[in-house]
Amino acid sequence: MNFLRFAARRVAEMAATLLAASFVVFGAMYLAPGNPASFLLSGRSASPEALAAINAQYHLDDPFFVRYLNWLGDILQGDFGRSITYRTDVSRLLADRLPTTLLLVVMALVVVVAIGLVLGWVAAVRGGGTDSAILVGTTFAVGTPSFVAAVLLQGLFAVNLGWFPSSGSGDGFLDKVWHLTLPAIALALYLIGMLARVTRSTMLEALDSEHVTVARSRGVPERQVISRHVFRNSLGTVLTTGGLIVSTLLVCTILVETAFSIGGVGQLLELSTTTKDFPTVQAISLIIVALFMAVNLIVDLLLPVVDPRITLGSRSSSV
Repeated sequence: MNFLRFAARRVAEMAATLLAASFVVFGAMYLAPGNPASFLLSGRSASPEALAAINAQYHLDDPFFVRYLNWLGDILQGDFGRSITYRTDVSRLLADRLPTTLLLVVMALVVVVAIGLVLGWVAAVRGGGTDSAILVGTTFAVGTPSFVAAVLLQGLFAVNLGWFPSSGSGDGFLDKVWHLTLPAIALALYLIGMLARVTRSTMLEALDSEHVTVARSRGVPERQVISRHVFRNSLGTVLTTGGLIVSTLLVCTILVETAFSIGGVGQLLELSTTTKDFPTVQAISLIIVALFMAVNLIVDLLLPVVDPRITLGSRSSSV
């Protein structure tokens, strides 16, 4: 299949899926108990006129499909509505908080890739006691949820030792990096274990393959055998796992941001859900879904590039 045709088809499928997801995201909020009007009134009684004004402002009296189409049309124009809790445009809230969340995700991803790949590589190549030690460590990492890691790291390195801030996101790039170091590690810990174990297993499988045996019999240096024939043939599976890792990072930021009071999009989603801030929850949920699908699209397009044995549209490897 032609690459451009495949890419166009995947983009079209992504757009259709995103449209369906937008309907689910919009409708799910209205299935939850309570409504924006009751939150705005804060338990106070209101006159019929005041209640009618609130319903008119947020179009709560319009039919469901009319509200959905109006909301979707505004979204396509970059208008995510007005926050009920903060009484400001949702776009402004996202613009203020999204950079912090993206920086946190990027920092965590760098930690995951740098440590996870190295641990998996070393475990597969060295074997023996080194392999066993790494397996024990990664088992501990995989068994530690992000919110537990956040509490442990916060208590040890922020409260007891005072090496890092215990909350906030900082001001300026370097200060933000310093503030987000512990949250990034907490976010990355589980995924380091997952990536290391996947890398190890795929490299061990490649080490037992016939073409590796042939390369060794021809006198190819072991370093080249590992890099060109073993690790390279594992990249397809590692890349697929990388897509899952990025998607997991986007979701788990909610727990970590709340634990460290970072003030990013994840914490905003948690607070908005609690206060039934419908426009904000809908906007963030749709953005997360869009990012999730974009990551999967990128992985699908990159797989044939990193591993020619993989055909377009397939995530399986012959290794």
